[in-house]
Amino acid sequence: MAKKEKLYKDLPRPKLNRAQISDIYRHLQTLDPAPRTELEYTNVYTLVVAVALSAQSTDVGVNKATKALFAKADTPEKMIALGEDAVRDHIKTIGLYKNKAKNVIKLSQMLIDDFDSEVPDNREDLVKLPGVGRKTANVVLNDYFGQPTMAVDTHIFRVSNRTGMAPGKDPVEVELNLLRVTADEFMDHAHHWLILHGRYTCLARKPECYNCAIKHLCKYRPKTLRPED
Repeated sequence: MAKKEKLYKDLPRPKLNRAQISDIYRHLQTLDPAPRTELEYTNVYTLVVAVALSAQSTDVGVNKATKALFAKADTPEKMIALGEDAVRDHIKTIGLYKNKAKNVIKLSQMLIDDFDSEVPDNREDLVKLPGVGRKTANVVLNDYFGQPTMAVDTHIFRVSNRTGMAPGKDPVEVELNLLRVTADEFMDHAHHWLILHGRYTCLARKPECYNCAIKHLCKYRPKTLRPED
């Protein structure tokens, strides 16, 4: 059995076929042909920091906190010179800011010590950085390095399971299922389309099915067909 077949054989089966899944992407593509992350950054280093800070925080909140921070420190060396206390003061408006400030300093030092101050372009090395998990690594690999990855956050997890396009009991299962069913032509922007759909339409508590471009393809049955439902 091929390596990919072994990887995928125990995953939940999608409820949609590949043609239907491609149609979902085409509909989302018409809404935003080339979406990028809503996090603001100036280089790959500040992207890593911004995505790491975004855990359990909104992109809007992170952008407000990092605007002044990145103006002062946009390299690992500058961040180390700034110091943990100053980093903490800059990001104190976002969740878990104390631990995140520690991780920003630690990951900056590791980049200096182990990677010649260069952000690695592979997941294996990225996840070694403090505060950088699989999702963060996948965002960086896709957004900056243009690699075909799926960064599964709560929005993508919800949309993938609700629609039936890539069900899974955890983010890794959903990620692998999405990689299995997403055509190559959509991989550059696929995870952003799904994130935006979950963030603005397929909401957690009350999905706006009445305003959904893919409701005719979605397998979610208790659809909210009117705003007052």
